[in-house]
Amino acid sequence: MIVRLITPDDPRPLIANLSGLGYGMTRIEGSGSFSNTVSIIFMIVPRPELGRLMDILSKEYPTILYTVEDVRNIKEGAKIFHRDAKSRILGFFGL
Repeated sequence: MIVRLITPDDPRPLIANLSGLGYGMTRIEGSGSFSNTVSIIFMIVPRPELGRLMDILSKEYPTILYTVEDVRNIKEGAKIFHRDAKSRILGFFGL
C-alpha cells in the first residue's frame, strides 16, 4: 500500500517516530492552498502493517491528512522498512 501523509506542521517529530518504529519513507516539500508550505511523506507499507500504522496515526496524529492507495506490483527485493519485523517488535517493547 502507498500511504501519503500531508502536514503543514514540522514533520521531523513524525518522521523520527515512524522511523523509530521501522517505517521507511520519502519526504518532499510542497505548497498548499491553505498553507504556504507542506511536507508530503510517502510510505510503502505492506497490507499486514497498514492497520498498525493507521492506529498510530489516529492516536498520535489525529489531525494529519493521509491517503492510502493500493499497489499491485513492487520491485522484487525492495526495502520498504529499515528494520526487519522482529527488530520492529523488539523496538516497540523497548528491548
